[in-house]
Amino acid sequence: MKKLSYLAFLLILALGVVVGCSSNDKEVSEEAETNKEAEFPLTVTDATGDELTFDEKAEKIVSVLPSNTEIAFALGLDEEIIGVTELDNYPEEAAEKETVGDFQINVEKVISLEPDVVLADESVDEAALDQIRDADVQVLVVKTAENFDEVYDAIHLIAEVTDTTKEANEIESEMKEKLASLEEKVAKIEEPKSVYVEISPSPETYTAGKNTFINTILEKINAKNSAGDLEGWPEINEEAVLEMNPDIIITTYGNYVDDSVKEITDRKAWSDITAVKEEEIYDVNEDLVSRPGPRLVEGAEELAKAIYPDLFAN
Repeated sequence: MKKLSYLAFLLILALGVVVGCSSNDKEVSEEAETNKEAEFPLTVTDATGDELTFDEKAEKIVSVLPSNTEIAFALGLDEEIIGVTELDNYPEEAAEKETVGDFQINVEKVISLEPDVVLADESVDEAALDQIRDADVQVLVVKTAENFDEVYDAIHLIAEVTDTTKEANEIESEMKEKLASLEEKVAKIEEPKSVYVEISPSPETYTAGKNTFINTILEKINAKNSAGDLEGWPEINEEAVLEMNPDIIITTYGNYVDDSVKEITDRKAWSDITAVKEEEIYDVNEDLVSRPGPRLVEGAEELAKAIYPDLFAN
């Protein structure tokens, strides 16, 4: 009887080892599948619906959009990036690259660099991109992201043609982890504060409405966008903000004016707004909250700290 029990024990132990190995093998297999190298030739479909075929991974990259530049650098493509725009200010290494224009693309310069791929998005001048395509240069257009999932998609699309899928997975995982931690923290807020975000100073003041990344971030950090009923990036007048009476005013143009807080407090008509009376006016880095790239979570953290400082006191 004892011998039989011992044999049964050995059998159970063996089964456990087999199941454990099988489970581990499955995890390893899934990880390998997720991080596997791309197989070339590779055909991808971009945001325009165009199919692009790459015989080998792109090793000479021109980016005509700051967000794509940040993504490419985050993927570790420092040496592969040969051209950026004059608007690309992050990371610092971007300043060392050839420039190919600003809001207006220098098409001739782009073509002269003979890139394997030009990284753009739907907001980039289509006529300029067509000229580049006509010169037999591949143009990869990512969707103009309005939420985090679309940012992840953009990162992975760029990663596909540059064979940096493993790096893309790591970036996405890190962003999701930080965002989840932030959401858990702000979930404690029982009465969300109302926030008016001003993205340009007077005389022509603009704000961020729905279907913008600023609105998405405010939702993520449990705050109410005072302009959330408006679409996109609307111009707004003083009377409309008076009616909103926000708890917090956020500006994103501190780099362009001498004193963004004074810009707000000098508006006599706004003296009775709660945010002004309570001196709840803050400036945040525009790039962090509006540029759809890997640093968006940093922007969410910066906004959350301005709106709910007590949560981050420790």
